[in-house]
Order: sequence, then structure tokens, then C-alpha cells
Amino acid sequence: MSDKSETTDSSVAGDHLEGSEGLKRRTMRRQLAGLLIVIAALALVGDVLAGVALGRPSTEKPSSIITVTGSGTAHGTPDTVSFQIGVSTVAKSATAALSANNARVGSLESALIGHGVTRRNLQTSGLNLYANYDSAGNVTGFTAEDDLNVTMHRISDAGTAIDAAANAAGNGARLNDLSFSISNQSKLLAAARAAAMRNAYVEASDIARAGKATLGDIVRITDQENASTVPVIYGTALKAGASASVPIEAGTQSINVQVTVVYSLNG
Repeated sequence: MSDKSETTDSSVAGDHLEGSEGLKRRTMRRQLAGLLIVIAALALVGDVLAGVALGRPSTEKPSSIITVTGSGTAHGTPDTVSFQIGVSTVAKSATAALSANNARVGSLESALIGHGVTRRNLQTSGLNLYANYDSAGNVTGFTAEDDLNVTMHRISDAGTAIDAAANAAGNGARLNDLSFSISNQSKLLAAARAAAMRNAYVEASDIARAGKATLGDIVRITDQENASTVPVIYGTALKAGASASVPIEAGTQSINVQVTVVYSLNG
């Protein structure tokens, strides 16, 4: 009777121990499996990073782009003329030269203002007073010079104004740096940019077609504008009473724009 009871108790205790040990072993196996998964993932990440560091080619297809340059030009008629006009006077003394020159410049300014030049468009650009010497180094007199920068927005009046200024100042008046410009270039710039973009698109399309591809979206645009001017007149001498009106021809002026366009390529 007692033997049977002892046998039964021993068997139950054995089963209890075996169940506890089995639970521990199963837990350890699950933990080991999780650790192996983490190690494998880390190894995979390390291999990818190593491939990038060593410059191994990626399986991702690189994006294709094309860069072209287009240019466009628009032409307009100048509406502004700028020039420099001045007077020089020689006298025995510095004060006499400066006084006489001041009077001539005053007459010159009055003539310009009387022929369409506003005072705000007159600016003194050079005032000089210096001694004159002979070959032996002796002072022979003094020269006074005064120059004005003039801007006129009615080109048709410029010739008459210059002629009147020359007559008022007398001999010794001089004209320099005559040039033309367009006061508002916004419309011309817009037209030139549009033409440059069309030129760039045509060129890019031709290249893409030759490469069996098609153009995609625009990636980047860079533009550069350049306003070309009419040739400038330098060092023109004026003589009083030379003509009724100095002929002034404005011609045309071109506005140039150059664009660099980067397109993506499809195919």
C-alpha cells in the first residue's frame, strides 16, 4: 500500500520537473531564434553599407538629364539719348579762366534747358582747373574745363539741343560719349526670354529624339540677359553755327537673353 503511494508521488514529481525543464528549453529556443534573426538583419545592413562605401553599383537605375543652352533676341527702338557736353576756357590767370568758363557753361545749360532738357537730367561730371606750361617749364596760362552729363527722353529734340548748346558756349565746346537706351525693357526682355526658351526646347527635343528618348520635366533654368547698345560717338568737336540741327539717328537696339535649361529624360 505504501509502496504504491510512494511510486505515484514520485511519478508526479518527475512529470512536474520534466514540464518545468521543457518550458525553460522552449523559452531558450525562442530567444535564440530571435537573436539569430537580429544578427542576420544586422549582417544584411552591414553588407549594404559596405557596398555603398566600396562603390559597388546600385541596382537602382540613375535618372537621366540633358542640359541645353538657348538664346533669344528682341529688338526695340531707343527712346533715350545720353551724352556728355563740356566747355574749356584758357586765360592768363586761374580766376579769369574759371570765371569765363563758368559763364559759358551757364549759357550752355540755359540753351539745353530751353530745348527740352530738364535740370534734373543735367549732372556735372568733370570740373578741372590746371596750369599750362611751355617747353622751358614756365606757366603760360590756365585752363578751366567743365563737363555735363545730359539725358534726354525725346531723341527728336537732341540734335537741336546740342546745336543750341554749341552756339551758346562758342568755340571750345566738345561732345563725348553719345549713346542710346530703352527706358523700359521689360516687354523686350520677356519676348527675348520666351524666344530663348523655345530655342532651348527645340534643341533638347532634337537631341532626345536622336537618343531614342523623350523630354521630361524641367529640372532647372538659369538665364542671363545682355542689352546691346548702339555704337557710341567719342570726342566729337563742336563749332558754333556749324548747322541748324545736329543729325541724331537712334536706330534700333537689341536685347539678348541666354538660358541654360536642364531637362529630365524618359526612355
